[in-house]
Amino acid sequence: MWVKLCCLLLYFLALFVLARVFEAVAWYESGFLATQLVDPVALSFRKLRTILECRGLGHSGLPEKKDVRELVEKSGDLMEGELYSALKEEEASESVSSTNFSGEMHFYELVEDTKDGIWLVQVIANDRSPLVGKVHWEKMVKKVSRFGIRTGTFNCSSDPRYCKRRGWLKSTLIMSVPQTSTSKGKVMLKEYSGRKIEVEHIFKWITAHAASRIKTIYNSEHLKEEWNKSDQYRVKIYLFANLDQPPAFFSALSVKFTGRVEFIFVNVENWDNKSYMAEIGIYKTPSYILRTPEGIYRYGNNTGEFISLRAMDSFLRSLQPEVNDLFVLSLVLVNLMAWMDLFITQGATIKRFVVLISTLGTYNSLLIISWLPVLGFLQLPYLDSFYEYSLKLFRYSNTTTLASWVRADWMFYSSHPALFLSTYLGHGLLIDYFEKKRRRNNNTDEVNANNLEWLSSLWDWYTSYLFHPIASFQHFPFDSDWDEDPDLFLERLAFPDLWLHPLIPTDYIKNLPMWRFQCLGASSDEEMLETFPDSESDSDSENKEVFSSDREVSEDDELSTFHRCSEGERRCSIETCSCASQYCHHEPCECKARSYGSCSSVGDMEPDWSAWPSDMLHCTECVVCLENFAKGCLLMGLPCGHVFHQNCIVMWLAGGRHCCPVCRWASYKKKQPYTHPQPLSSEPPS
Repeated sequence: MWVKLCCLLLYFLALFVLARVFEAVAWYESGFLATQLVDPVALSFRKLRTILECRGLGHSGLPEKKDVRELVEKSGDLMEGELYSALKEEEASESVSSTNFSGEMHFYELVEDTKDGIWLVQVIANDRSPLVGKVHWEKMVKKVSRFGIRTGTFNCSSDPRYCKRRGWLKSTLIMSVPQTSTSKGKVMLKEYSGRKIEVEHIFKWITAHAASRIKTIYNSEHLKEEWNKSDQYRVKIYLFANLDQPPAFFSALSVKFTGRVEFIFVNVENWDNKSYMAEIGIYKTPSYILRTPEGIYRYGNNTGEFISLRAMDSFLRSLQPEVNDLFVLSLVLVNLMAWMDLFITQGATIKRFVVLISTLGTYNSLLIISWLPVLGFLQLPYLDSFYEYSLKLFRYSNTTTLASWVRADWMFYSSHPALFLSTYLGHGLLIDYFEKKRRRNNNTDEVNANNLEWLSSLWDWYTSYLFHPIASFQHFPFDSDWDEDPDLFLERLAFPDLWLHPLIPTDYIKNLPMWRFQCLGASSDEEMLETFPDSESDSDSENKEVFSSDREVSEDDELSTFHRCSEGERRCSIETCSCASQYCHHEPCECKARSYGSCSSVGDMEPDWSAWPSDMLHCTECVVCLENFAKGCLLMGLPCGHVFHQNCIVMWLAGGRHCCPVCRWASYKKKQPYTHPQPLSSEPPS
């Protein structure tokens, strides 16, 4: 996780540097920066009208360019970045969707139950035409959507009873505005009663009702009283301007930040004495002043602080965030970090996406689970001081120049999503290149794995850990006592079909003890192998041959009981025929001839038992192939103590028979070590 977090921080740093490069290129080509002020006199009439529409100021009664320019100057300073954004927004001919309400419950859920937004709904009465035509309604929807006002259409034919109860007997326009200044307060519905059905007149009616929620100050005495008053609002934003009413974006923000920020409009149009404004540090109008417990902040002096809805919304969100804002931010960051796994993971393409889906599910689940106690923690009443200190920290950090750069970059990249995604993809490809190069230097085989190989290994892993977790998690040898563990038996009872078709993995075979068969007197020291994985180099090549062979050995070719030779028969000595594993027949015993078939040819030399592991039974014949052990052949022992040719027993186990051919003990299960009996005395009893 830390690697992905570092990669994400590097990506954000690259975005920050890239934004500064874009600013330098724009300055080199055009000669101005985004924070540079624009003189409205040099702008055309069309550009001035575009600025007024983005700020939400009516200009229908202003035919002269001079009047439009003065209105722009009265509403706030104009920067190059704001002008560029307004022109781009006007050129983008994106169609804005409008909601069609299906009935009373749908209308109540979206309009009357929404406490932090403004709705404009066109009601179409039964057998009546709409109040606003289709063309004008589309213009209206596009105009008000700039300020976060949502629109919809309610056709009374879908729910005539609700229309009668509401008194909507004719087609009309309904506006929904929060009634109180508290968060999640009541909502009031206002009906349009104007005679002129034009876009500008309807928009003026909307802005007038939205502006009525803002506290307006008309004289210096009222300003002094309001400025020195301390109430529930810790953050207040003042607009000092010579306007009849505040801009529409200012009114829309007052609805959006209900209960968090108080919006105050100071109308200085008819003020004769502005001395108190000079006392509190206001020397020019228009001015947007943020009043916090920490001091005064003049909005518009730093990068990206434009006189627009989007810029001021991001500014206020950073100063006074909601819990939902922090959750959405953490959700975006966690998912960006999780998507880094697509480039960090090496190997098959399917493997990358499987790991990505797993990481996305894990990270989002952990995020939601971790947020639940945080929400409960914030509801505690005695944590108000902690909450206030947290907001104070937000206000201190987000009024710095660096924070203004970050907000400006956020607005830039969010308005250009293609650039954001392409830079993220390029950053991921660079990570993939360096990670692949690093793993190749470390000789990692997974870099060259294809999809089929990885799917095959995934299926093996899945079946191993799902059906037989005991055999997969433990390797032989181990210290736990499996004789008392009933998990394997319970698994077999839960899955009866697995009793006939075991799915035990064969990874334990490489940990079984292996050594070479030697005779006394032969130079065996240099050929001897260790009992445990020291002989992997010799056994790996033989393992490959054994697994690729199609030879199968019948399970019935095994010996059944121990037998001790009687005194009337030819006696088998303990050293030459260990009866615990070698079986003598009732016929005249020929154990000596059979057991030492290979050593007899070298002069009746006996096997070198000192080279055998201490817990292995002594024998000289493989009961799988019924052949004697030849000098130098590779042997393998099972946990039960029985010994076989390495090729024979590996083929037996790889065929799905995970038990000893002699005693049926599980080949992956530990057994108590075998204790060799003391040799019998050769002297007859007295």
